[in-house]
Amino acid sequence: MRIGIVNDMPLAVEALRRALAHAPEHQVVWVAGSGAQAVRRCQEDTPDLLLMDLLMPDMDGVEATRQIMAHTPCAILIVTSDVERHVSRVFEAMGHGALDVVATPAMGDARLPEAAVLLRKIHNLGLLLVPKAAPKTTEPAQRDRNSCRQRLVAIGASAGGPASLVELLKQLPQGFPAAVVLVQHVDETFAAGMAQWLASESTLPVRLARKGDVPQPGTVLLAGSNDHLVLQTNGELTYCAEPSAHIYRPSIDVFFDSVVANWAGDSIGVLLTGMGRDGAQGLLSMRRRGFMTIAQDQASCAVYGMPKAAAQIDAAVEILPLADIGRRLVALFD
Repeated sequence: MRIGIVNDMPLAVEALRRALAHAPEHQVVWVAGSGAQAVRRCQEDTPDLLLMDLLMPDMDGVEATRQIMAHTPCAILIVTSDVERHVSRVFEAMGHGALDVVATPAMGDARLPEAAVLLRKIHNLGLLLVPKAAPKTTEPAQRDRNSCRQRLVAIGASAGGPASLVELLKQLPQGFPAAVVLVQHVDETFAAGMAQWLASESTLPVRLARKGDVPQPGTVLLAGSNDHLVLQTNGELTYCAEPSAHIYRPSIDVFFDSVVANWAGDSIGVLLTGMGRDGAQGLLSMRRRGFMTIAQDQASCAVYGMPKAAAQIDAAVEILPLADIGRRLVALFD
């Protein structure tokens, strides 16, 4: 991949160069020392991937991400030090379309933990950026309607997801009669911080999903592991390593499929902004099971990838602006 580095610290730039040198398939095409310079460089030569720092003079990484995704969109990986001290900025950047976050590697070789994690994330993003054909469809399955008293909203999101989730959750009132489970593409290192951040912005309680949890009305559970969140036949949530081939962990498709297989009540699937196709096929499975399905529309998406994939295979019963999705959920469960 053609990679741009955005960082005002020479030592950090050198550490990134050394890490990337162990992956010859990647090429550093330019380096910018500020967010404003990165915006200009992207206009001149848009790379496949940006390694974007958060804290820089002139223009920080949050604003640079916003401007780049608005005018010259490309894949952005936040690479910064002291991630835990700047959780809100990380999620703000992800709300503008950044795909993931990783700590700046220390000076050394690719065997060091930080460098290895960086190279793994870049490799996974490279796989995500390769267009894939839409999967073949199968005949619809019939839904078991033995019980509709249990209610579940299953939501998947990726790039741009944190800000979108905040806007959606703010539309759900206290006493919302359905359980809500969120699968957001975020590393488990930052999941707890994201749950706290969402809780501070929502009228509903938000926490990480734990093994053995049973989704409860009026409570929001967030997937909090690099393993997949799944719903079991007994109605409890758990985490599992398989399937191991998925680029993103946790996978939205894996969770949606587990809802199709094991949720006995009524459910709504919602697929929000994000790059790639994760969640599209799972949303289609939910629709064929007889569940209501909603995808975010292009105009309100930070990255119109996953909802676009869902629209292409007719997985969404309704395609709505983000501002209308929460109110629609309330109306459907009224």
